[in-house]
Amino acid sequence: MTGYLTTHVLDTARGCPAEGLKIELFRIDGSDRTLLKTLVTNDDGRTDEQILPAKEFAIGDYELVFHAGAYLDASGTPPETPRFLNVIPIRFGMSEQSHYHVPLLLSPFGYSTYRGS
Repeated sequence: MTGYLTTHVLDTARGCPAEGLKIELFRIDGSDRTLLKTLVTNDDGRTDEQILPAKEFAIGDYELVFHAGAYLDASGTPPETPRFLNVIPIRFGMSEQSHYHVPLLLSPFGYSTYRGS
């Protein structure tokens, strides 16, 4: 099996997918951090393409950066200055050629993630 990376962002406070949330993918190599891709979630809270498709997949350390503050502002969540959650980095390793799914469950004051399927 060839590896690839996907995500799904759910707004648990509103009970719906998080549409229009900007996500950045970085490759981590020691102290180097390289931006590989920038995507935005669709109306289902997913990206229209795999974040890291099989042809670009490589075992290693990565970071997904979810721009939650801008999404919360756009979704009408009452503003606060500064926002409690603005940018959410999730750093993880991919150690095998497999499907890695890193979802984000988001609310204005908390989030969680896990390795999904």
